[in-house]
Amino acid sequence: MATPEEETTTLGEMKMLETCHLQPDGTETERIITVLDETAAKLEMSSLLPHIINSLDKFADVLGPEITNSLIQHQKLSNEMEQLLASPEEEATMKAEEQQGCLCLLEQGLTRSVRDVLRLILANPSLCQALRQETWARKSPAEEFIKAFGEFRNFMIERLLTSPVEEEEKLRLLEDISLQIKKSTEAIAALQAELAAACQAGEEEIHKKDQVIKDLETSMQDLAKDCKAGIQQMKQEGDKQHENDLQFSQAKCARLQEDIEQLRAQLSALIREHRASELDLKQRKRRVETEIVNWIQKYNTDMGEKQAEYEEVSAAYSEEQAQLSLLLERRLVLLQEYSQIEEERRKRQKEEEEALEELNTKTLAATCIQAFWRGYLVRSLFKLKKKPKKGKGKGKKAKK
Repeated sequence: MATPEEETTTLGEMKMLETCHLQPDGTETERIITVLDETAAKLEMSSLLPHIINSLDKFADVLGPEITNSLIQHQKLSNEMEQLLASPEEEATMKAEEQQGCLCLLEQGLTRSVRDVLRLILANPSLCQALRQETWARKSPAEEFIKAFGEFRNFMIERLLTSPVEEEEKLRLLEDISLQIKKSTEAIAALQAELAAACQAGEEEIHKKDQVIKDLETSMQDLAKDCKAGIQQMKQEGDKQHENDLQFSQAKCARLQEDIEQLRAQLSALIREHRASELDLKQRKRRVETEIVNWIQKYNTDMGEKQAEYEEVSAAYSEEQAQLSLLLERRLVLLQEYSQIEEERRKRQKEEEEALEELNTKTLAATCIQAFWRGYLVRSLFKLKKKPKKGKGKGKKAKK
């Protein structure tokens, strides 16, 4: 039996060679091989679960608390399943439906438990490497099943990695061989028919027919030898082609390995760059959050002050509104009084204007009367002065 290290090395080389044989556009092939490899790894780990459960004290430090608890839970479910299956037949007959429901639940629980345990184990490469060293504890049925699955995996990989051209060549070669065998069989059947006819015709023809049969057998042997030689030549050509493909795949594998190393270096550089950018963004985020908190506190403080100022202004506004209402009421009263005063002033002014007009009229009348009077007096005076000139005696008397 190969050691775990040899098995790991062989598996790694096989995976590398298979990866190198893959065509550039064989994405589906890569996925199928990945699924097969994962299934093989899960089969190997699941076959070791009974041994791991029985040696939990030995593997406690390697497994860790989470895997240990999962294995204990899996052991409990296994014990419950065994107890249920080992129950008496009478109870099983009486409670068939209940037992069937419990079995279904336990099967589902065991399935989930195995999936969870395998997920936890396969997520730890060092643990997987340590458990592969315990392959000696695997039971023979599990070993045979894993071996059969490995053969199935190799067969599937061989089918997947066979190009359509090679497949067509193999099919064409098999068809040629089948055709030759068919022709030989037909010839043998025809010769056998002729032999039967010769037997019926007589013993004389038997020798000739025997000779013909011998010749045909000789030709069949030669044909078989030719077929064997052709098959051997095909095998040699296939081996040669396999060696060439192996060399090509190794060179391609080396190139791919170099590309992988370069991509890993680029990935590491990008990770470092992104981590630095992430750290810078986190610091900026913290600064922005601090500024936002400060602005919020300042906003709250300002809003408190504005609210107090607003309340003061609102109170002053309310007071001024009350004063304004009082002033408006007083204004209305004053407007009424002003209107009355203006009306009285207008009436008084009108009366004064009428009195002044009357006074002007009277003054004008008085002036006219005085002018007429003065004129009358002057005329009267002139008349008096003119009278003595007409009668002087009378005038003297008058003077006496």
